[in-house]
Amino acid sequence: MHDKLIYDENSASTYEKFTTLVGKVAEAGETAAFLERFSCGRSALELGIGNGRVAVPLSEHGVKVEGIDNSESMLKLLANRTDQIKAWKGDIADFSSEQRYHLVYCVFGTFTLLSTREEQIACLRSAAEALDEEGALVIELPVPVLDGFIRGQRVIANLLDYENTLVNVEVHDSLKQNLTSTSLWFSGTSLRRSPQRIRYVYHQELDTMAQCVGLELAERWEDWAKGAFTDVSKRHISVYRRTSV
Repeated sequence: MHDKLIYDENSASTYEKFTTLVGKVAEAGETAAFLERFSCGRSALELGIGNGRVAVPLSEHGVKVEGIDNSESMLKLLANRTDQIKAWKGDIADFSSEQRYHLVYCVFGTFTLLSTREEQIACLRSAAEALDEEGALVIELPVPVLDGFIRGQRVIANLLDYENTLVNVEVHDSLKQNLTSTSLWFSGTSLRRSPQRIRYVYHQELDTMAQCVGLELAERWEDWAKGAFTDVSKRHISVYRRTSV
């Protein structure tokens, strides 16, 4: 993850519970199966590897997975989970690797944690340089939803059940395409506050930025099951390859 969102030990462990609540742990197997097809059972690099939610099941498909994350506490969770994955602390906006990978991937909107266009392009450039000649870059991003803002602010209830209430308070900077938010997670009698800033990206802009670093769109899907991407899709999974010369 990028250095604007650093996880301490408590928030890193909370992340595991959060991803379970929002269904991301449940779909990890499907995500890994999708990615395995593009890695061809060879090597993969995850940008923002976190606790290995996707990397671990992908490695169980026989793929040699490595990863980058900026959070030592998240990397510690990964190390406690498996010793089969090499991961190191680094900035996904500015990294280099002597090894070339058949797959580089960035999931769960991690790319948007790079809060400037320049950082996002730098990340794409680093990813492109890390690919081998036939490699693929896979990025999962939410489709921006910007309705409901009043004078640049909005409050959204993201989750509500008998035990948990998750509320997001957001401020929108349309010129920079930034959403600065604070997530308030009420669970039983406890409250956790998590600040975050993202730069949302529409799929057309992502394509343009990819072209700037020598990549072109090969496929785009709505989900890991390869559902069609439409004007009502809430996210997209985009696959890029090196531009043909």
